[in-house]
Amino acid sequence: MLLALLLNVGLAVMGAGIGAGLVALGAGLGIGRIGGQAMESIARQPEAGGRIQTAMIIAAALIEGVALFGVVVCLLIALNVAGIAA
Repeated sequence: MLLALLLNVGLAVMGAGIGAGLVALGAGLGIGRIGGQAMESIARQPEAGGRIQTAMIIAAALIEGVALFGVVVCLLIALNVAGIAA
């Protein structure tokens, strides 16, 4: 009984850790893609560089916010399952 409970808690914490890692990986890939495409767009149309850069920064900030929210949710799940948080 205790072994099954510990196994379930361990699997839940491991799943939350994997989820947090996937969120960070996805955010990194997304921001990298935005940066690459923005540089390509600025190279094609240099006169639109200011507008492209502004849109790129706003999109990167939104992705970063969603990623932070996802990591916090995963960590809260891990702490709650492990019994550390109330």
